[in-house]
Amino acid sequence: MPIRLRKLIGTILLVALVIVYALVASIVAVAQLAESGPLAHFLFFLLSGMLWVLPAMGIIKWLILEPPRPKN
Repeated sequence: MPIRLRKLIGTILLVALVIVYALVASIVAVAQLAESGPLAHFLFFLLSGMLWVLPAMGIIKWLILEPPRPKN
């Protein structure tokens, strides 16, 4: 796969990940934290704010992989 195509796909995946993750985290927060205290809000948003990094790291790792060189 050409590197330019890989970077295009990776960029689209990262943008989609951030949008979908933000929507899901917001829906969960509204549905589950409506009557919780400020500490629960803080902990939820701290955890959910850092959790999206794990799948993003996988996408970025895939982006920077060197294409295999053909054996001659």
